[in-house]
Amino acid sequence: MSAIHLYFQVHQPYRLNEFTFFDIGTSVDYFNNTLNESVINKVSEKCYLPTNQLLLDLITQFKGDFKCTFSFSGVFLEQIQKMRPDVLASFQKLVDTGCVEVLSETYYHSLASVYDLVEFGQQVDLHKELVAKLFNYVPSVFRNTELILNEDVLMYCQANKYVGLLAEGSKGLLGDCSPNGVIVPEGYQVEVLARNFELSDEIAYRFSDIKSPLFPLTVEKFADLMLREQQRDCINLYMDYETFGEHHWADTHIFDFLRKLPAFIIANTPFRFKKIEETLGSAPKVQNVKVSGASSWADTEKDLSAWLGNGLQQDASRLIYDLKEPVFASKNGQTIDLWRKLQTSDHFYYMSTKSYTDGEVHNYFSPYRSPYDAYLYYTNILKSLRQTLGVN
Repeated sequence: MSAIHLYFQVHQPYRLNEFTFFDIGTSVDYFNNTLNESVINKVSEKCYLPTNQLLLDLITQFKGDFKCTFSFSGVFLEQIQKMRPDVLASFQKLVDTGCVEVLSETYYHSLASVYDLVEFGQQVDLHKELVAKLFNYVPSVFRNTELILNEDVLMYCQANKYVGLLAEGSKGLLGDCSPNGVIVPEGYQVEVLARNFELSDEIAYRFSDIKSPLFPLTVEKFADLMLREQQRDCINLYMDYETFGEHHWADTHIFDFLRKLPAFIIANTPFRFKKIEETLGSAPKVQNVKVSGASSWADTEKDLSAWLGNGLQQDASRLIYDLKEPVFASKNGQTIDLWRKLQTSDHFYYMSTKSYTDGEVHNYFSPYRSPYDAYLYYTNILKSLRQTLGVN
C-alpha cells in the first residue's frame, strides 16, 4: 500500500498596529489586538470549528483508517487559548483520537534558522513545551517555518534525534527525483518527506479557480492525478489549514470534497492515509540528494525571497536580530517575548514587493495598504523598542 500524508499548517501571527513616527517613544501598543481577535474569530467559525468536526467525523467513520498531521505555531496556540478555548478543545479532541500527529516547529514561526541557531533551538524547545502541555504529545517529526530547509536545519534535526522532517518538493531540492518517496540527503541520516506541490496546490490554491483545467475538482479527478504519479511510495499533501472554509469558502464545496475524499481513496486506490511518523523508517529511500542553499514552500522560486527578497525585508530582519543582546540584557520576560513575536515571518512577508501572481498572494494576506507601509510600521516599532531598551 502507498501512503497519503495529509498535513495541515495552522498559524496566525500577531499583526501589528499602524505605528507612526509620532508613536515612537510614546506608545507600547504595538499589536492590533482588535484585528487579531477579529481574524481568530472569523477563521474559527469559517474554518477551524467546521473542519475539525469534519475530521473527527471521518476518524470515527473509518475507525483508524483515516489519519492526518498538524503543526501549530506557538503564537497561534497562544491566541486561541485566550480568545477561543472552544477551538483549542476541538483540536485537543482530534489529537486525543490517536489518529492525528502533531509536528514540532518554532514557537514564533520565525526565520531564526536563517539568522541565529541558538535562538532557533530555544524557540523549538519552547514549542515542544507548549505542545506537551496542551496536547500531552511529544513530536518526533520536525517542520520548520514555511518548510525552510537548509543544512543547519538538517544538522539540528539529526542532532536532536527527530525521525524526519518536512520540505518542499522543489526541483531545486530534488533535481530529477520524485517527491513521492523518503529522501535521505547526502551526508545525513535524517529522513525528509517532500511536499508534492502540484497535487497539494490543486486543493490549496486552485480548488475554486474557474480557470483551472480541473475545475471543478472532484475526488475522482484527484484520485486519478495521484494514480498517474510514476513513483507512489507516499503522496505528501501539505497545505494551510485555512484552505478549508477561509481561502476557499464553504460554497465552493471544499468541505464536500474533503468529506468524500477518504472513502473514495480507500475504496478505489492502493493509497492509505497515514501519519508521517508511521512511514519514516520503513519506506524505500532516495539517498543521492544534495542540499545546498535554502528552500521553502513559498512562491514560484521556492526559496527565501518571499521574506528576504528585497532591501526592505533584509534591513528589517537585520534590525530585529541586532537587538538580541540588549533584549536579553534587560532580563525582562515580556520584552524577550515581544522581540520574538516581532520575528514572526509574516511581518517580512508583508514587505514583499513581488509582482504578478506571487504579489497577489502576498497582498491577499497583508493587512496593510502596501509593503512600504508594512516596513514603516515595523521599523517604527523597532525604533520605539530601541528607545525603551536605551539603545542608540
